[in-house]
Amino acid sequence: MFSLPCVIFAGGKSSRMGEDKALLPFASYSTLTEYQYQRLSQIFQDVYISCKDSSHFSFNANFIEDLEENIYAPTTGFTAAFQSLKEDRFFALSVDSPFVNKDIITTLIQADKKNSDATIAKTDEGIQPLCGIYHRSLESKFQKMIQENNHKLGYLLKESQTTYKYFKDITHFLNMNHPKDYKKALSLINSLL
Repeated sequence: MFSLPCVIFAGGKSSRMGEDKALLPFASYSTLTEYQYQRLSQIFQDVYISCKDSSHFSFNANFIEDLEENIYAPTTGFTAAFQSLKEDRFFALSVDSPFVNKDIITTLIQADKKNSDATIAKTDEGIQPLCGIYHRSLESKFQKMIQENNHKLGYLLKESQTTYKYFKDITHFLNMNHPKDYKKALSLINSLL
């Protein structure tokens, strides 16, 4: 098990999905969030869920509530996580990436360097900003981004000391942004889990 903490980002607006994707049923679990929490708890010693309101979830977990009411962006989740955690780095994963497996996580952790600000997965489809390791050296940059109303993680990573780790197989990086993606993920459960 990995000692660095894992933070599952589940505080988005899910506007393209049309409903809160963090609360969609997945595998044998009543919500995708609980599925991710249980799965990642087998890989990391400490797993946290970044969200707007923990009362939306009906299971016990370590929640980090992001108190920025009107901003639905990962930047606010990152600042809340850095304020809550003592560690200097953590693994970040979007709640809607249920197929990012232990091999991918291990590869990213092994590629992470002390002098990096972040170590991020990259595929032929581009960078995967919510699949990787973020260091505390970025905390002030996240705060500045919120003040400037700039929530583009790609911009932050481009302007920082970022290590990218390329993965040829994109199958495990399926994000559930639209209802069709959710249906596809449900059809892949048996083959990818």
